[in-house]
Order: sequence, then structure tokens, then C-alpha cells
Amino acid sequence: MKSPAPSGGEGGDGGLVLDRFSPEALFVIGGISQYAGAVIAVGMFDEVRPATVAWARVLAAGLVLLGVSWRQREPWTPARVRAAAVFGVATALMNLCFYLAIDRLALGKSVVIEFIGPISVAAVFTRTRRNTLALALATVGVVVLSGVEIGGEPLGLAFIFAASAMWAAYIVLGRRVAAQGQSLAGLGLGLTIGAVAITPFGAPHSTRLWTHPSLLFAAFAVGMLSNAIGYSIDQNVMRRIPVRRFALLLALLPVTAMFVGFIALDQRPSALDLAGAALVIAGVAIQERESIEPGDAVASAQ
Repeated sequence: MKSPAPSGGEGGDGGLVLDRFSPEALFVIGGISQYAGAVIAVGMFDEVRPATVAWARVLAAGLVLLGVSWRQREPWTPARVRAAAVFGVATALMNLCFYLAIDRLALGKSVVIEFIGPISVAAVFTRTRRNTLALALATVGVVVLSGVEIGGEPLGLAFIFAASAMWAAYIVLGRRVAAQGQSLAGLGLGLTIGAVAITPFGAPHSTRLWTHPSLLFAAFAVGMLSNAIGYSIDQNVMRRIPVRRFALLLALLPVTAMFVGFIALDQRPSALDLAGAALVIAGVAIQERESIEPGDAVASAQ
């Protein structure tokens, strides 16, 4: 059963529109948006440092979301500000570490290592044999899709393991922000605080970004596609389903990336890729589709 839109001012018609779509459909839409932003970001790395791209991405999304949610009716309590701040810093660090990692490691390897975070969250909250099987199928499917090989650049591995830990924090902390009924405002405030936190990494080498309008526009597009749209969809889904189910649904992202690559970049999937996608889809399909009822505790995940 779907919960009603949150009472916050930003959750009105937009929240009701998103509620018409299943969490699985929203994950595909969000994945397409996030990977479209990733394509733009990687294209910027030759001219702007990855840390600067990550910083600009988080800052742009935070400021825009604050602008569109300023009329939210729910008061900002100290607890809500703290939750948004911790969530935003974790999200900003996740973005920063991932960009620093894919500048040193193959994207496929990065995807499978980073997925350790969501897998760990799903495993902690998995209680039934059916959900355990679903998690196993999705995990194997992601490994097959990623084509991971052991070894590589030590610093890159350190960054991707850090990104994985921050992804796990993003799931747990993001659920708390979503449950407070002011998803967009909380997301906007959190990302803005997160951008401030990683300013020492991104700002010092940002001169070229500010002096080239095309790069500035590209950074803004990355922020909108990957953070503002992608994470806003996540907030809607987090409000509606338990943490365990959300973490497992993240396995759909590599599958979405494969199809985006086929359509946009003519990257034809192999038979092994298709087998991996089938395993992920099977895992998502067989998992229990429990939902969050109004008034349920934030920590509810079984």
C-alpha cells in the first residue's frame, strides 16, 4: 500500500505524480538520469579535475533544490537540520570518492566494488529465505555485469571502498530525511551543506570552470541529472518502501547503464551481460514487495 505524499510543501502534486509509478519504474527513470549525468561528467575530466566536477555537481543540485522547496511548511527543528546535514555530507563524500576512483579504475570494477555498500545494507535487513535468494541473484548479476577483476591502483581502490561505505550511509540516512516529510527541502539543505564540506577538495582548482560557460553549464547539467533528479526520485522511493527493498533495487542501476550504453553509445551487450541482467531482474522480481505504512518507524526495514 502506498503512503500519501508527505505533508511538507514540496511534496504536494509532484509527490503524488511520482507515487503513480512503481518503485522499480522510478529506479529505471532515476538510473537513466544519473547515467546521463555521468556521461557528461566523464567528458569533463580532461578539462576539469574530478574533485571539482563532484563539488560543482553537489553545489548546483543543492542550491536548485533549496530554491524550489523554500515554501515547505514544516518547521526546521535542530534534529531535522542535523539529519539533513549528516546525510548531505555523506552524499557529497560518496560523489567525491566515486569520481576520484573512476579517474583511476575501470568503471566496471568501480561499480561492483561500490555495490558492496548497498549489498551490506540489504543483507543486514534481510530476514526471509525468499529475500536472501533475491539478494544472492542480484549480487551475482551485478558481478557478472561489471566484469570485475582483482587488482588495480591502490589509491583508486581506497577511494571506491570509501564511496561504497558512503553509499551505505546514503541509504540509511536518506531514509530518515525522507521520513521527515520534507524530502526536497531536506535533500537541498543536505547537499548544500555537503558541498561546503568538500569545498577544500573542489574549489581550489575550479578557475577553469568559472571562466568557461560551456563547462559551467555542463557541471550544472550533471548536478541536475545525477543529483537533483536522481536523488529526488530516491527520496520518493525511500519514503514508500523499507530500507532492505530500496538497497536491493539499486541493483537495477547497472542494468539500466547497460541499456543506456546500448542505445546512446552503441555498446552492444554480450551474452554474459544479458545473463547478468537477467539475474538482477530475477532477484528484483522475486523479492517481497512490502511497503512503508503511514506512521511506521524510520528504522523499519523488515
